Amino acid sequence: MFIKDLSCISAQQTYDDAFFEIELRVNTGNRYTALEPGYGNLIPAGLLRRMGKAVRMGVGAGLPLIQKNAELDGIILGTANGGLEDCLKFLNQIVDYNEGTLTPTNFVQSTPNAVAGNLALMSKNTGYNATHVNKGLAFEGALMDAFLLFDEGKAESLLLGSIEEISDYNYNIDMLAGSWKKEETTSETLLNSATPGTVCGEAAVMFVVEAQKSVDSLVEIVDVEQISYADKDKVKEKLIYFLSKNNIELSEIDTLILGYSGDSRSDHWYNWLHENLFSESVVYNYKNLVGEFPTATAFAVWMGVHILTGKKMPDETLLTKVVKRKSEKILVYNHHKGIQHGFILMSGLR
Repeated sequence: MFIKDLSCISAQQTYDDAFFEIELRVNTGNRYTALEPGYGNLIPAGLLRRMGKAVRMGVGAGLPLIQKNAELDGIILGTANGGLEDCLKFLNQIVDYNEGTLTPTNFVQSTPNAVAGNLALMSKNTGYNATHVNKGLAFEGALMDAFLLFDEGKAESLLLGSIEEISDYNYNIDMLAGSWKKEETTSETLLNSATPGTVCGEAAVMFVVEAQKSVDSLVEIVDVEQISYADKDKVKEKLIYFLSKNNIELSEIDTLILGYSGDSRSDHWYNWLHENLFSESVVYNYKNLVGEFPTATAFAVWMGVHILTGKKMPDETLLTKVVKRKSEKILVYNHHKGIQHGFILMSGLR
């Protein structure tokens, strides 16, 4: 699978090249809210007023790619919490209006597949349309779906991506469960905090992917793998199988993008992987910039594309030694609450 184009809206200014050119935004507190662009030239004002945040961000990131790549065969997205805020608004209306006349907008946009549906309607794309909702492996599931469509010859090009929003309800539930930090931190101190919990983030990340390599191809996504409810021995076994299946030696992985989140209870997974299997690899991190959310690996892949195409990444993303040579093979590894583990293998083309 080859990435041809990409777009990202996150807690940093990633919707243009400013991410690589200006000082990064320093986030404080436990919520890293998305830094959104102006949608005025993209989405009609009448539609924009009725869009929930997840739909707004998803359309804002995905529609420009569709407009530039009109012959897409379908749309595949992954999300865990996309549309949840509108869902709760609708449920609250049922109570507030005593099951009377309700606003239909919140109902229409309250489901996880609202983003993919809106993108299809606005672009008149009648192809394959699916949304994967599988918590921390939703984006990996979307990737797997795309691979299967390509392998079966049912598609040549797809819009592939993820969308997450911070809803008050989900934030509060996770806060009570101990997912977020109780003390004040910033994006500059998060990874060294050595305390339980992390910070909540949101983002919309979109890619145009193709089955065959073309002159416009940027990088290759070689394969994706996942495993749940596994100890370190099982994760290692799955990883070695994953790489050997693709004829890759451990020593060939020159770059890692790991999901360090500053949570003292679970970052040991990343330390273990780096120290025991890839001690010579360069390590990048990203959740100190955009926060933690179930489909954060989509942002890691967005970073991986830029690393493999030679962009100099901000110093805040580099966790280990100085980069001495161009990256050629990247392994993205992330876990969700130590339960769901995902691997994405990427390779450069130039």
